Amino acid sequence: MSLMSKVMQTVVQVMPDRDRDELSDAHRVLGKPIDRLDGRDKVTGAAAFAAEYPLHGLVYAVMAYSTIAKGTIKAIDVKAAEQSVGVLAVITNDNAPRMKDPPLFDPAGGSDAGASDVNVLNTDTIVYDGQPIAMVVADTLERAEAAAGLITATFTEETAKLSFEAAKASAATPKNIMGEDTEVKHGDPEAALAAARIKVDQHYFTPRYNHNAIELHATTAVWDGEDKLTVYDASQFIRGVADTLAKIFSLKKENVHVLAPYVGGGFGGKGSVWPHVQLCVLAAKVVGRPVRLVVSREGVFRTVGGRTPSDQRVGLAVNEQGKLTALIHTGVTATSFSNEFAEQFTFPARHLYASENLLVDQRVVHLNSTANTFMRAPGESIGTFALESAMDELSYAAGIDPVELRLRNDAETDPAKGLPFSARHFKEAYNLGAEKFGWQHRPAQVRSQRDGEWLIGQGVATAMYPAYRFPAAARVRLNADGTAVVQCAGQEMGMGTATVQTQHAAERLGLPMEKVRFEYGDSDLPQAPVAGGSNQTISIALAVQEACDKLHEAMLTLVKHDDRSPLKGADLKEVEAMGSGLFRRDTRKGETYAALLSRAQKSSMEADAMSGQPLELMKYSMGSYGAQFCEVRVNDLTGEVRVSRWVGAFDTGRILNPKTARSQFLGGIIMGIGMALTEETFFDGRSGRIMNPSLAEYHVPVNLDTPKIEVYFLDIPDPHTPLGAHGIGEIGITGAAAAVANAVYHATGKRIRSLPVTLDKLM
Repeated sequence: MSLMSKVMQTVVQVMPDRDRDELSDAHRVLGKPIDRLDGRDKVTGAAAFAAEYPLHGLVYAVMAYSTIAKGTIKAIDVKAAEQSVGVLAVITNDNAPRMKDPPLFDPAGGSDAGASDVNVLNTDTIVYDGQPIAMVVADTLERAEAAAGLITATFTEETAKLSFEAAKASAATPKNIMGEDTEVKHGDPEAALAAARIKVDQHYFTPRYNHNAIELHATTAVWDGEDKLTVYDASQFIRGVADTLAKIFSLKKENVHVLAPYVGGGFGGKGSVWPHVQLCVLAAKVVGRPVRLVVSREGVFRTVGGRTPSDQRVGLAVNEQGKLTALIHTGVTATSFSNEFAEQFTFPARHLYASENLLVDQRVVHLNSTANTFMRAPGESIGTFALESAMDELSYAAGIDPVELRLRNDAETDPAKGLPFSARHFKEAYNLGAEKFGWQHRPAQVRSQRDGEWLIGQGVATAMYPAYRFPAAARVRLNADGTAVVQCAGQEMGMGTATVQTQHAAERLGLPMEKVRFEYGDSDLPQAPVAGGSNQTISIALAVQEACDKLHEAMLTLVKHDDRSPLKGADLKEVEAMGSGLFRRDTRKGETYAALLSRAQKSSMEADAMSGQPLELMKYSMGSYGAQFCEVRVNDLTGEVRVSRWVGAFDTGRILNPKTARSQFLGGIIMGIGMALTEETFFDGRSGRIMNPSLAEYHVPVNLDTPKIEVYFLDIPDPHTPLGAHGIGEIGITGAAAAVANAVYHATGKRIRSLPVTLDKLM
């Protein structure tokens, strides 16, 4: 345990629980299926994304890439590019102004957001195929692209480390796994596994996956003199972009302004500063004009990282009663030579099932590839594929229904941490999902259902994702005209942040929703954490709550000694925000905000708040759970797999907006179907190049691949989180791939342990 962990644990031992928030159960506005407030602007084209801001004198940048995976640049021939029509500049390592090295993203906190520590165009060293080696700036995008195609380079090539399979033999132990210990061991699991009669011990494999958000990565940069910078960026972490660029270009933080009010999907891929961001800023500095850099779809594959491949071993054993006596989850993932990210695939095994003996452990290998990064439920998505596939195998070995096996091994306290759960309704989620799916009608025998040439099967798997909260800040201003403005530098990627935070503020202030405006997507606003780890909703909500409380306290101070006011001497616990004002709970007498402000002769009042560290995470094990039920049809002649039916039931705390929540669950499940059946990055182990860098060859699910999906949530508040809520952006993908693979086994009798489940593996 680290020194900081010990200090926080000591603090937690003397820290009382936060008072339960009355809004954890209120449903005046919160909990209602409100339409997205930004929806109309998006569907009508009024919403401006990073590559859509009209700027006077705008020019365009395009990158050229390395064609080797390791070595040095020997020479770059840019003459033809420089002489091409419309070209303003060609920037290479020979003429690029000096930048500081990018500070790498720190998952433990802070605002450093570099995805890779390679200082592109300030070095002649190549560490991955696709590394930017030059940039063309021209008066049109087409001319920039044409000129970039004229650049040629020669390299001194070195032997690259490219094979994941070959590197596994020399895998090393990372410093930690997202701040947690690399290894957790209780008892003697290997001995228990060896001695068991009923057991499973298998390896499960997942390939590389790449990000393909609908909005391409894009940056627009504008300099104001030598020391002020404005950037429009497609980012999940605008504060991180601002602070990282300030360090790279030696600027004061307050002189870097980043805007990202609309982001067309992120899923983790836009949570860091990738090379194109700093290169766009560099180009604008060189040419002295606004520059826009939109990375092509192929360029996204070559310069923006995705999910690591994995080789995971899961060993499980049960006694005659079906209780786990051994749970082993170990394995290897890859990272690059330009970052350090060990994807946390063992997290589900740490927190899901009770076992007499437990071992989780991870190793990592370094390869000459683009820096790997977060991708929706990083770790948990691939980890649940392995663990939940093994649990399914164990259910057949033990002769126990797959749902029943999981219920028998539900943990009462966190298996790895020994902490109580803040809220856990694992069994209720399974019971609800089984009822809605009709699991009781599923025949136990494999390959027992047929419709002509189609074999039919049903599978199930557990969904699990931790509940996180990070420090955040917010500002709330109340105006005499009965309106309010809430500000926070959060991000909206389509998950409903703007809508839910407006609902929350309206509920908290006792105002109609149409009287509240939530401002976000601007680094000049109070800071917000990265929109990752499904944390943003509750992180911002706590900051808004504390800012509202401060504002209400200040208003009550105005009438503290006023005999004319029904609020005289009242404190926060005695009043309720309602009817556009503050009123006593007992008498329902009070004053409107307009009346309170008039006493102070003010047209408005505002308050700022910064939420503290998430000490609750040291006292409780906090997570969300679910059950994924899937039916598939497998063609007995061709091996084609079709997902025909889906039910997901989830325990994710309180649901703040069922409409936006359902959309999040649907998106995660569909992404999980793609992970199971269609998605795979083909990485050439000879050259280090990605061989399918387009949506024509990297297959994501489309409408015809997607069945009717039923989503149910328990909507039971967690008493230890803001508003009783958990984040829901990522849990939907967890367990999904395993549910598909388990259904395929039930249909065909063929166990697929290597994703994706393609027809060649079933023939």
